[in-house]
Amino acid sequence: MKVKQKTHKGASKRFKITKKGKILHRSQKIRHLRTVKGKRNIRRLKTMKQIKGTFEKKMKKMLGIR
Repeated sequence: MKVKQKTHKGASKRFKITKKGKILHRSQKIRHLRTVKGKRNIRRLKTMKQIKGTFEKKMKKMLGIR
């Protein structure tokens, strides 16, 4: 009997999957020390970024996407 693969709950909370299958994540370096960073930089960091390369394949496996 084959065992079903479960989704990684930590990954499912941190990553968002689009309709076309792209994986998005929140930017890093926005949590603290925001007074040092410029307004334009903070605005840019607020947007969701796309995961690419081998890390994307790893995340798709963790999220149960084929």
